Amino acid sequence: MNVNIGQTLAERAGELGDATALVEAASGRTLKFTELNGRADALAWFLDEHGVKAGQRVMLMVRPSADFICLSFALFKLGAPVLLIDPGMGYQNLRRCIAGVRPQVLIGSPAAHLFRLAFPSPFRTVRRSFCCGSFLGLSLGLFGPNLCRRLKNTSAPFPAHPARADELAAIIFTTGSTGPPKGVRYEHGVFHAQMRLIRDYYGIGPGHIDQPGFPLFALFATALGAMAVIPDMDPTRPARVDPRKFVGSLQKWRVTYSFGSPAIWNVVSRYCQKQGIILTHLQQVLMAGAPIGGDLVARMQAILSPGARIHTPYGATECLPVASLEGREIVAQTWPLSRQGKGICVGRALPGMEIRVIAGTDMPVPLWDEALCLPAGVIGEIVVRGEVVTRAYEENEAENRLAKIRDGDSFRHRMGDLGYLDDQGRLWFCGRRAHRVETKNGTLFTICCEAIVNEHPDVARSALVGIADRENSPWQQPVMIIEPVKTATRVSEKLLREVRVLAAASPLTAVIELFLIHPDFPVDIRHNAKIFREQLALWAQGQLQGQA
Repeated sequence: MNVNIGQTLAERAGELGDATALVEAASGRTLKFTELNGRADALAWFLDEHGVKAGQRVMLMVRPSADFICLSFALFKLGAPVLLIDPGMGYQNLRRCIAGVRPQVLIGSPAAHLFRLAFPSPFRTVRRSFCCGSFLGLSLGLFGPNLCRRLKNTSAPFPAHPARADELAAIIFTTGSTGPPKGVRYEHGVFHAQMRLIRDYYGIGPGHIDQPGFPLFALFATALGAMAVIPDMDPTRPARVDPRKFVGSLQKWRVTYSFGSPAIWNVVSRYCQKQGIILTHLQQVLMAGAPIGGDLVARMQAILSPGARIHTPYGATECLPVASLEGREIVAQTWPLSRQGKGICVGRALPGMEIRVIAGTDMPVPLWDEALCLPAGVIGEIVVRGEVVTRAYEENEAENRLAKIRDGDSFRHRMGDLGYLDDQGRLWFCGRRAHRVETKNGTLFTICCEAIVNEHPDVARSALVGIADRENSPWQQPVMIIEPVKTATRVSEKLLREVRVLAAASPLTAVIELFLIHPDFPVDIRHNAKIFREQLALWAQGQLQGQA
């Protein structure tokens, strides 16, 4: 069986023909399924003629657009692994990640090629390059042939590479919220399993219209036969999305489902409430990428039609989706418990996925044993198994040893997340393993403790961090850092006094004695929601040393 996602697109084009497959909201450009597949075929032929072959690694540095989607499918058809890196991760991380995956081919915008000229060392393995786009109206031939201007939307069919399930299809990098970003090896079989799970569980297919806030999901939509609308936004800055444009394309194209980070939906829901907008055509909303509060779910329910569904799929770059929960259950059942410090409920295991919880440890666990499993209600590290679980990080054996547990002929993946299973089989997330705070009075879990102080109306969000208790002590000193809402009227000292009283009233946070205010938390680029607690811990250490 050929599990190449490029072959899947060809099959959809044969079934759906002139139905619209792709829309660029910014330009209004549209492609039919025959055109999308034909352009991907034309690009595959062109690249093949210029020496790009199966197995060659291709760094794709093109902005989210129809060209990005066409090029991705062309590379899948060729069997050339696609290397995808968030450009917003910072120059240092970007250079390190590019060097680590050793690209042989670069397909990029003029800006990407200028970056290569400025920092040639990470690109030293590149042997062929192609340009996509122009700079100041000029097509820059010195960057190689311009792919995105000269090719037509029709072509003779390109014979898709007969990919094996275990063959590398892409390398996608993690956000780096708990350390340097890691390259995750995506095999063709993993992509195929993800498509099947999304199709079957969320009921997505022909007749549906998607507006993904994360560009890669447009590939899934079109491969499943749905129409994809690429929103007019910078996906590396989701919290800065222009809600007028995002909502405008939702309405114009009658989008039926949309995936995005909570940062996007926070902006969109507030805008719609202020403008009195109900998104009547939007029947499914998927929110993922960071813990999602019931207050956001409730706001989203208020701007959707009564029959619409909200899902909060749980997973990670290494395995997605793992579990899911519907919005009505969040608002009615789990969110009231989350506000009491019970963690964030992320749902039940999806079909084919198996979730276990083991004792948290920073050491490798080489072999699986059912005796490792903790009983319901006990917090430990979340471990998963299933077809959507990727097998390895690229050239990172140390992280592979920490993240993978051998189980017979297969393996299990350690999520690096802490949580527990309740007596209904629902999974509750309590924070990252790397972010737990070990005190002499016991372990504190970030999500649980932060929920207590987040109840204050002038707290936008909070972050529990641990700093060195004293020299040579094995314990950490917990510090609760507060980011006030932008419109907060209480002065800092008054807000801190009130938060201290709130924390002292809960057994979860009563041991915390140090509180600080930070005006604007550092967060991840991809979702604009995961807090970089390591950076805040260093900042807190400096603040407290200055006060001493």
